[in-house]
Amino acid sequence: MPAKDKDLHDLFLDTLKDIYYAEKQILRALPRMAKAAQSDKLRAAFEKHHGETEGQVERLEQVFELLEKPARGKTCDAIIGILDEGKEIMEEYKGAEALDAGMLAAAQAVEHYEISRYGTLKQWATQLGMKDVARLLDQTLQEEKKTDQTLTELAETAVNIAAAA
Repeated sequence: MPAKDKDLHDLFLDTLKDIYYAEKQILRALPRMAKAAQSDKLRAAFEKHHGETEGQVERLEQVFELLEKPARGKTCDAIIGILDEGKEIMEEYKGAEALDAGMLAAAQAVEHYEISRYGTLKQWATQLGMKDVARLLDQTLQEEKKTDQTLTELAETAVNIAAAA
């Protein structure tokens, strides 16, 4: 299809495939991050988010079903880059006091990417008259915002303090 023939619905579907791929990659990364975390609280946060992410993948699959499209991802270079930065921190700071602070920052970069994507997708779904889809996307958007807030509180009350000690 020539680019000039593509519309908001096509863009929505491409972006949906992008976030589906991203969530699958995040699912693979979270156990490694939990294992590398030195702080029990950070490890627990990563483990909790892994469970939430499984639910978010299922929700995305429901969206694909509502659209009568196969649940298929599209390579997301952005999430690959963000997750690679997290891996680099885990390697370069292994055993260092600053490891958890770096991993938490990497996790928040992931959250901010997800918040951006889900916010956009929700708005586009609303614009396209897909109320059920918008509701599912909003559910995930609210979870992502809550996770980001939890990570911020963890950074401010424990992880960054320990890193600076």
